[in-house]
Amino acid sequence: MPTQDREGLPVEQVALLWAARRSGVLDALLESAGTPEAVAQTTDVTPYAARVTVDALETMGFLKQVGTEYEITNRALGFLAKRDVRSIGRLPHALDLFELWSALPETMATGDTPAKPPNWTRNRLGAHAATDEAVVRACVTAAVREHRRRKRSADHSDPTHVLDLAGGSGVYAREFAARGFDVTLADDAEVVDVVTPLLEPTSVGLEATGLPSLAGFGAERRVDLVFGVDVLRRFSAQTNESLVGEAAERLAPAGTLAFVDTVRRRDDDGGEMSVRVAVDALATGGGGVHDEATVRAWFEDAGLTDVAVRDVPGTDRQVIVGHTPSGR
Repeated sequence: MPTQDREGLPVEQVALLWAARRSGVLDALLESAGTPEAVAQTTDVTPYAARVTVDALETMGFLKQVGTEYEITNRALGFLAKRDVRSIGRLPHALDLFELWSALPETMATGDTPAKPPNWTRNRLGAHAATDEAVVRACVTAAVREHRRRKRSADHSDPTHVLDLAGGSGVYAREFAARGFDVTLADDAEVVDVVTPLLEPTSVGLEATGLPSLAGFGAERRVDLVFGVDVLRRFSAQTNESLVGEAAERLAPAGTLAFVDTVRRRDDDGGEMSVRVAVDALATGGGGVHDEATVRAWFEDAGLTDVAVRDVPGTDRQVIVGHTPSGR
């Protein structure tokens, strides 16, 4: 399987890759062109631009010279492979975001978010699938600890039914399953359609919902833990208030709602991650970073108790947690 490119690229390299994709240079190299001269003839770029781009892509490890021509390397396969999102990696989604960032002046002036680039969902899921394993483990561990903190039980081995809300590629659901939990991933129909072939061989259940509504996950169904990562940043405050309420209604007595996200704390401005989340939200039409007091209010208004916001060790995120009363 090709590299997932877990490491980010400097902005100038992202810009070059985006320009190569936008100008058709990348497609030319992926499909047939093997030399800068062939790239220039196939596209509208100048011979000089073709040479600079090919040289840079070779230096970056996306091309290698074989004889007199250039061939793509495994690092570039994420731009070709779209069926299995685990083969896509982070870079195609990074280019999608860069394209939306480039439209920010118009977006800021009109308030209209541009249409998403082609393959947006699959590329987004590819980036999600490439989430660092340490981050996945840390987020799942934080949620499980919060649930056990409430249970106050010495027996930590009993499986808990977990709902992974907006679970995307399934990296977090797989981690829950690997730990012996009974887990269901809920996301919109398009996402579920993409990830079904990947998760069918696992014990992870799948449910299509009409996010940001949980209408597809029956109101009568109850789970012990509702979990979600980077969910709140996707939606407005009003939408999140409703979503938190719906999630709380799916909790069994003594259940736990644990959302992991970037929260603007009272003692600081959230740092660089807060700025990144805000810019991405502005470019994509998301909700951005919400402040701690507002998030706490959503949980408390949903009837949850012992609401807390704690840092997730080893990450730049926080876990926002609340519990249902034991006798509910």
